[in-house]
Amino acid sequence: MASHRVGRQTFHYKWDRAHKPALTIRPGDTVTFDANDVLSWQLTSKSTSSDLEKLDNEKLYPLAGPVYVEGAEPGDALVLDILDVKVDDFGWTAILPGLGLLEEFKRPFLYKWNLGGERYARFERGIRIPIRPFCGVLGVAPAEAGSFEVMPPGRHGGNMDIRHTTAGSRVRLPVQVEGALFSAGDLHAAMGDGEICVCAIECAGSAKIRFGLEKEAGLNYPDFQSRREPTSSAGWYTTTGIASDLMAAAKESARGMIDHLTRTYKLSKEEAYVLCSVAADLRIHEVVDSPNWVVGTMIPLDIFPSLHGKGL
Repeated sequence: MASHRVGRQTFHYKWDRAHKPALTIRPGDTVTFDANDVLSWQLTSKSTSSDLEKLDNEKLYPLAGPVYVEGAEPGDALVLDILDVKVDDFGWTAILPGLGLLEEFKRPFLYKWNLGGERYARFERGIRIPIRPFCGVLGVAPAEAGSFEVMPPGRHGGNMDIRHTTAGSRVRLPVQVEGALFSAGDLHAAMGDGEICVCAIECAGSAKIRFGLEKEAGLNYPDFQSRREPTSSAGWYTTTGIASDLMAAAKESARGMIDHLTRTYKLSKEEAYVLCSVAADLRIHEVVDSPNWVVGTMIPLDIFPSLHGKGL
């Protein structure tokens, strides 16, 4: 079995079955993808919140690849064993008006992270976020002809933003075209389920993936198997939202958590929203008691300085 590498100079911005492969591999081969950050280096350690108003939206989601897998055909499942994910030293999280769960955030806000040489990313007030990197985008070319935006996911995978697909996990994607034409990108150093402000800790880095193939797998949508998830030794604090609409319940749940964080930990509302996006998990707790559903926003207590490493 061979090992390959796709460098950062080889990328594309759209899904398209007409893309020429960056390389051709066989099942069993391993590929290391060197990935640019989601904005193609438009933000640096010297950037400010005002720079968010100058972004070139044509440079979103540079994807490393695509990779042609010999023998892959529609109806098969492309199997990805995530062997390793590494991040660069610099990361950022942004609030972008018009995007994200909550519409009341009207001004751009940029938070910058130092990711170098530690297991944690340091936040305000002594809060620290465990670094658990993964690729937000894992996908194959769609069956339809033409170019398609990366941001919405689909049957082909794509921008799924599943934080559990860290090293040690296995992902299966339903192959849509001959050769699969797999691409990866949108690395995150950490994220909460839901990514509610529309950004995780965004960064560049690399992902090492071993490829397999299941013939005639009958897979309709992507699935994954993750390794055992780390948990909070100090427990969780959860705010809930209850409404007849799941999105409305999610918003009320998140607003409750933002209020809690601003009162209890003296964060600004923008800092609290960012913290929810990178560390809090949005969970559906109940969908069977019509007409109202329950959504929770759960934050691990051991990220806070007074509870680092402590139980309840």
